[in-house]
Amino acid sequence: MNFMAIKKLRKKTISKKPKKARKIKRRGRPRLAKTTKTVKTGSLKLLRGMQDILPQKQVYWEYLIGRAEKLAKAYGFSKIDTPLLEDSRLFKRSIGSTSDIVMKEMFTFVDRGGYEVALRPEMTASIARAYIEQGMVTLTQPVKLYYFGPMFRHERPQAGRFRQFHQFGLEVIGSPLPVIDAQIILFSHALFQDLGVKVDIQVNSLGCSVCRAEYKRNLLAYLRKKKQSLCSNCQKRLKRNPLRILDCKEDRCQSVAAIAPQIVDYLCDECKNHFIKVLEYLDGLAMPYTLNPRVVRGLDYYTKTIFEVWPSYTKATEGTALTEKIQEKPGSQSALGGGGRYDGLIENLGGTPTPACGLAFGIERIIAEIKKQKVRVSPKERPPQIFLSQLGEVARKKALKLFEDLRVAGVKVAEALAKSSLKTQLEVANKLKVKFTLILGQKEVLDKTIILRDMTTGNQETVDFDKVIAEVKKRL
Repeated sequence: MNFMAIKKLRKKTISKKPKKARKIKRRGRPRLAKTTKTVKTGSLKLLRGMQDILPQKQVYWEYLIGRAEKLAKAYGFSKIDTPLLEDSRLFKRSIGSTSDIVMKEMFTFVDRGGYEVALRPEMTASIARAYIEQGMVTLTQPVKLYYFGPMFRHERPQAGRFRQFHQFGLEVIGSPLPVIDAQIILFSHALFQDLGVKVDIQVNSLGCSVCRAEYKRNLLAYLRKKKQSLCSNCQKRLKRNPLRILDCKEDRCQSVAAIAPQIVDYLCDECKNHFIKVLEYLDGLAMPYTLNPRVVRGLDYYTKTIFEVWPSYTKATEGTALTEKIQEKPGSQSALGGGGRYDGLIENLGGTPTPACGLAFGIERIIAEIKKQKVRVSPKERPPQIFLSQLGEVARKKALKLFEDLRVAGVKVAEALAKSSLKTQLEVANKLKVKFTLILGQKEVLDKTIILRDMTTGNQETVDFDKVIAEVKKRL
């Protein structure tokens, strides 16, 4: 279609009279559900507890995830992804129907098919489900998997806590050996060393369902006597999950927990021997850790070895009391992650009895700690060394093609094709700290040349356009 045809068509379209809008009788406005909140036009904002990860923040994410994935592969782990949506019963059975996550924090809703589904609040249960459903029991055991992705919990937003947050984790499924527990803890130590973040690793054992039941009875008897000294939240936990009182961050609850019965005194012979072997492996690695009987974790499926990673702000002196070390933990949301063994989870979800161990780290919390400890984060990708500038429409067309040719040739190049002013383009080149700038104008297009400018000295020379890629690669 030529220009005149387009002009006639446009004129014909404009001359048409618009049809009168047919009046529609309204029988009343549809009622909104009581729980639905209306938003005024033009006031759409980020949902509470969510975040936008802007380009300038991505350098931290690339630094952390890049190093974590590289280390996971070095340890022999393969990546797995699971759906964001799962049957809500999966988490009720695995995490525990009386846990805070299930009772208060899980995003659940009924889908259009009438099924109750949930946005995953954690990943271990999803991987356990995949292990059973996808027949991974037929693979060489243990199966070593790692993951990275978003999780969802409807918590009160605060520092280090979002309603959509991200986790990186490992799962080793199919081995009961204590060396696996030690390797998972060793991975944690190695990762934070690689990141340059100072941490303390807190280790404990929760025993099995048999010895933990006896411990719970004795703990409950002690805590009931101290009920009036507990915070209101822990008074409710007395009925649901008394173990969670041990890691409450309220000062009065910590005072009660400091002299509470310790689970290590109630471990059966099997759990005790397992824990001793884990500690022997850790001692053999000369890796620093702290035995902490008040670490309990918040999920019901944990058994035997558990651990948490806390940021370290002061160097603990030899002989420091455990209570003094715990007080170094700054705030309720300071744990960067943790994990442990979960030998009964897969059987609980319908699979055959399968031992397993894993960990999960909160990405947002680690990034906040990287910034707090002022860790120098280097960009993953090398910066551009060449900047391509142009003057005029004809030069812009040639520059567009040249940019692609340079990229295909493996030259890291930047451009500002949307800018017309040479001065503005050179300012962009200076900000990027490139070594050379290529300048293509109307004259250069006619002469089949291009100007090569050294951004350090300011010297310029004219180069044959057809030989510019070879010349640039030789200079770099």
